Amino acid sequence: MKTKIAFIGLGAMGFPMAGHLARAKYNVSVFNRTISKSDSWLEQFKGRKGRTIAETVFDSEFVFSCVGNDQDLREIFLGDDGAVANLKKGAIIVDHTTTSAQVAVDVGKECEKHGIFFLDAPVSGGQDGAIKGELSVMCGGDLDAFLKAQIVMESYARNIVRIGGIGQGQLTKMVNQICIAGLLQGLAEGIAFASNAGLDSRRVIEAISEGAAGSWQMQNRSASMLKGEYDFGFAVELMRKDLGICISEANKNGSELPVAKLVDLFYSEIEDNGGHRWDTSSLLSRLPFTHDGKRN
Repeated sequence: MKTKIAFIGLGAMGFPMAGHLARAKYNVSVFNRTISKSDSWLEQFKGRKGRTIAETVFDSEFVFSCVGNDQDLREIFLGDDGAVANLKKGAIIVDHTTTSAQVAVDVGKECEKHGIFFLDAPVSGGQDGAIKGELSVMCGGDLDAFLKAQIVMESYARNIVRIGGIGQGQLTKMVNQICIAGLLQGLAEGIAFASNAGLDSRRVIEAISEGAAGSWQMQNRSASMLKGEYDFGFAVELMRKDLGICISEANKNGSELPVAKLVDLFYSEIEDNGGHRWDTSSLLSRLPFTHDGKRN
């Protein structure tokens, strides 16, 4: 009998992730508040859609979710109409939303009351990684539940690591976003400097990308940055949400995040200029640089 899985949230990430599960021959039910997205998903993949969360998760062994924020998470899982109250004991919830660590702990405690396992499992790799099935997943939660869920997550992820208890997956995602913020700002400054110095920026990237300065961001975003194209990838408004979570957590644990705070301010400028849906590499758009003979 096929493993029964529910997937809640068919956004830019969830849509292809649920698709990989269907391709892996799991019995997949999907739910999205915008019903048309469920209909679009069913045009491409085999499965069924639920009209309510309770109907979607009924009798599921696993529930995967990828929604927007802390409040979304509380709404889909808690309360009489939420997933937790309508799942059988022993079911495993795997949440891929990027949230605060506290909401993961809160939902985990509620799951425990119902005999359900909860894994906070934010992802990295962006929409492209979700489409290719090459995401990195950082998990917090029960080890046995993780080992069972890991087999399923391999349908859309190539790197899956359990960090520790509930909430530690989210804390690890915060580290991820803090590091990315600094990398992207450094890459933007480097490209602007190279262009202003009269160098062929593409050849510069070719020269340094395999050395100590190389990064995923350089490999995957530098070419589009040089073209001034920022209409794909992880949106600025979502990055600001994530950095807000990082800064709030840093205030609690005594960490200093001067670079992350500065980059967050830079992103706020980009939002003010209408770039809230541009991808995070748009930090370059703030900087004066020579591009195709013209000053940006």
